[in-house]
Amino acid sequence: MSDNDIDPTTPRKNPKPEVKTIGGRELKPATLMMGHGYDPVLSEGSLKPPIFLTSTFVFPSAADGKRHFEGITGKRPGGADGLVYSRFNAPNQEILEDRLAVWDGAEDALSFSSGMTAICVLMMAYADQGDVIVHSGPLYAASEGFVAKVLSRWGINYFDFPAGATREQIDAVLEKAKAKASETGGKVCMIYLESPGNPTNALVDIEAVKDARDAAGLGGSTEKGCPIAIDNTFLGPLWQRPLDHGADIVCYSLTKYVGGHSDLVAGSIAGAKKWMDPVRSLRNTMGGICDPNTAWMLLRSLETVELRMQRAGENAEKVCGFLAKHPKVEGLGYLGMIKDARQQDIYDRHCLGAGSTFSLLLKGGEAECFRFLDALKIAKLAVSLGGTETLASHPASMTHLSVAEGRRAELGISDNLVRISIGIEDADDLIADFEQALETV
Repeated sequence: MSDNDIDPTTPRKNPKPEVKTIGGRELKPATLMMGHGYDPVLSEGSLKPPIFLTSTFVFPSAADGKRHFEGITGKRPGGADGLVYSRFNAPNQEILEDRLAVWDGAEDALSFSSGMTAICVLMMAYADQGDVIVHSGPLYAASEGFVAKVLSRWGINYFDFPAGATREQIDAVLEKAKAKASETGGKVCMIYLESPGNPTNALVDIEAVKDARDAAGLGGSTEKGCPIAIDNTFLGPLWQRPLDHGADIVCYSLTKYVGGHSDLVAGSIAGAKKWMDPVRSLRNTMGGICDPNTAWMLLRSLETVELRMQRAGENAEKVCGFLAKHPKVEGLGYLGMIKDARQQDIYDRHCLGAGSTFSLLLKGGEAECFRFLDALKIAKLAVSLGGTETLASHPASMTHLSVAEGRRAELGISDNLVRISIGIEDADDLIADFEQALETV
């Protein structure tokens, strides 16, 4: 096919209705990852999308350029009709966003250069001076720090509630938030959740949060309502679908399970288009979109995300079965071995699997954890999670070091807590590694 037969501003996506059902059967995400959002005909028959390394795109006519910019700038609803400039959109990123939306059953998705870029741009898109953000705890330290140390500098206030909070506790916090917003002339602009919480694996009752939000008259049905956003990195996209339980926006560090090979950094959000549009508009201004090479690598990773997560989950179950019986282990924050009735109830309603990242509580403190970590031979001493390799770290002195000591204690991030992300190695080999490392404690 000649280049003259192709509109150069058309994204390298399938312009025709795609096959999503066969014989009345709805195709599963694992199947759609092999071709959804991409038509080989638009790229010279290439089975896989090429990497489009270009900063800008040629318009067929001046009128087309005007129309695209009307969409980009919001003068016309619906966004750009085609490709404009790679800070706004590009083929690899658009295909990636189409496929990310499939996993969570979302209408739309946006990709970013990191998980924290996604979270920061999301919050800034919805928060104005005098507004209040309500969030669960614990959060990833950088997320909590952005709210408490950065947004607060611009007159944005915040309240939090513990991950396992009951409906009554959530109601009380929302009432305080509403009172503060009334005092400052703002609004409760967002409820931000992280479930499971990092690094304790504490679960949030999404359904209770939605009911409390609606009962408080904050609403979520309009563009100016108060969206419920949730970081689903620990269980998504396979083991939890928050949009099915009342969340409006789901956030990911794609660096983790979706990327899955510890070789890239990226993030995303997904939800209804009405919730994505304000964030897209700010991303267009600030930049922060995922680069084409990273988007291409994520498309590769999405083809195997289900296989990798299933294997890691099976390994984690076996490893935790061993660790739970070890005399030097004080406890496990593993969702397959929940002891709290409230947490078990949330798990039964919201989760499809226990995941492969958990907290290990050793008998002792920092010194014992350090000896354990330094003795590991297969598992790597590194932050992050969700990769093919097993990783272990000490949150209190690493990822959550910036959190005040008193706040860490309040959130259960103790000195004897090690965070472990199980990979896809042989489970018996991993057990042998943990067993010899525990001998040094």
